[in-house]
Amino acid sequence: MSEKHIQCEDETLIIAIDGPAASGKSTTARLVADKLGYMYIDTGAMYRAVTLKTIRRFGAQYTEEDVAALLPETHIELRREDNHSAHTSIKVFLDDEEVTSDIRSQEVSAEVSRVSAIPRVRERLVALQREMSKNERVVLDGRDIGTVVFPHADVKVYLVASIEERARRRQKELQDQSAATLNASIDDLAARLATRDRFDSTRDHSPLSCAPDALRLDTTNMTIECQVEAVLELASQGIKKI
Repeated sequence: MSEKHIQCEDETLIIAIDGPAASGKSTTARLVADKLGYMYIDTGAMYRAVTLKTIRRFGAQYTEEDVAALLPETHIELRREDNHSAHTSIKVFLDDEEVTSDIRSQEVSAEVSRVSAIPRVRERLVALQREMSKNERVVLDGRDIGTVVFPHADVKVYLVASIEERARRRQKELQDQSAATLNASIDDLAARLATRDRFDSTRDHSPLSCAPDALRLDTTNMTIECQVEAVLELASQGIKKI
């Protein structure tokens, strides 16, 4: 498929990409948005931003009420940065502070599932995600985009990969971020991912699940380029329908 922007004159197209951690959804979603000229909304970054604020205020000792009390005074913004490279980047701002790197720390990763399972957090951020998507052509990735946030999305994709491959991807991601995480083993990361999968898929509010009408795509042996092309092809079919 050509990298030229696909145009859709009169209708809004919503592309929902869901999947577990390290399945490739965030990178795929960002690149798909780049190629289509759509807005990319990193919903995971939004939950991480709330988690970062929670840790800064309460450490690891907090209640649902503590987190809920922070929500009215919490402002999250995703800014598209045009750095004249092949791909645009998204900067995350929490209460006007740029926290793009801070939200990827191990401390945040360890707590984000717990914070994101709080119903009032999900309700607040789902409302914000819907507001951000109004009158826009968007690509969103997360764990409940196609089932809860936009159950009527025009295109739905659910990415999966083996736990070993996901652990390898997470290790590379951590190594790229900081030398302090170089000693994280594949087995340890796989165990952490498995724990998070169980938590995310069994929580009461908006659990991780594949929408019945989503394309399930196993990315274990796929390059990012192949993942992107597969989603673009599906998006092209969706555009033709509306």
